[in-house]
Amino acid sequence: MSEIQTLIVDDSSVMRKIVERALRQAGLDSMRVYEAGNGVEGLEILRTTSINLILSDINMPSMDGLEFLRQIKDQDLARGVPVVMITTESSEEHVKQAIAAGARGYIRKPFTPEQVKERVLPLLKAA
Repeated sequence: MSEIQTLIVDDSSVMRKIVERALRQAGLDSMRVYEAGNGVEGLEILRTTSINLILSDINMPSMDGLEFLRQIKDQDLARGVPVVMITTESSEEHVKQAIAAGARGYIRKPFTPEQVKERVLPLLKAA
């Protein structure tokens, strides 16, 4: 597998590093990571960079993850790129909203590298 261009969107820099480490532990060694602190920053990266995988929090300032998903779709910035939501939100309604907005997967915090592997790697193989 060639280098995976990955965008991690979370308002916590610590959580972005945790997500990156979990991805590497899940087997994504050949990965270039781009980081954004909210959806607005994430959209800026998508406008200038070809991305293969997006992992995004839902609860963020400026632009939350659900609006970020809607904007990706509205602006046609990452067609066919799998988006996985990573969040503390556990309600069924948030899961439905994320899937309706275009997310291909959903991981609840706290998570393990094994959960990341199970939910993310199949999406990359399908892409």
